[in-house]
Amino acid sequence: MSEKPRMSKVMAEARYAATFEAQSEEEVYDAPKEALVRSMLVAIGEDPDREGLRRTPLRVAKAMDFLTSGYQLSPEEIIKKALFAEDVKEMVVIRDIEFYSMCEHHMLPFFGHAHVGYLPNGKVVGLSKVARVVDCFARRLQVQERLTNQVADALIEHLGAHGVAVVIEASHTCMMMRGVQKQRSTTVSSAMRGSFETNQLTRAEFMSFIRS
Repeated sequence: MSEKPRMSKVMAEARYAATFEAQSEEEVYDAPKEALVRSMLVAIGEDPDREGLRRTPLRVAKAMDFLTSGYQLSPEEIIKKALFAEDVKEMVVIRDIEFYSMCEHHMLPFFGHAHVGYLPNGKVVGLSKVARVVDCFARRLQVQERLTNQVADALIEHLGAHGVAVVIEASHTCMMMRGVQKQRSTTVSSAMRGSFETNQLTRAEFMSFIRS
């Protein structure tokens, strides 16, 4: 099996694997990307031929493919794979979904937790698929506000729920490592759809669940 299909399988299944490391001194994974990383190393004053950096361009190319694998994923397909008819009327809430993304302004990581709730309308979705929808959008160049809304829109459209609520709490390394250098700040964003937007009691119930 060639490296590209193997890496695509790794990304699609959201698994980390030993194949993210170089398999040999001769291995070339993505020549154009590796050349760009090598050029960047030279531009910052490094020697890309020294031992510690020799395979860095390949590792970075593989890592970038994984970290941006969301562009190749479909939230509709993710949800359709585990959609079940159930006569459930009560709220379903999945808290503390860990995610990692990259700020599109500086290409530095931001990370945190997503809290997702929905009111079923005759169907429920496998719980892991909600986390995969979050990853589908997180593994792209992002801003937190858009990420929050994309998750909510995808779930309300493809799940057919009465309502969807998404709250994301994240720390941004573009604020922590550079710029204002505030290490303890967090950003909270929310998106409410359907009943969560129109019914204050429904929204309050969801917020009580994620705060408890």
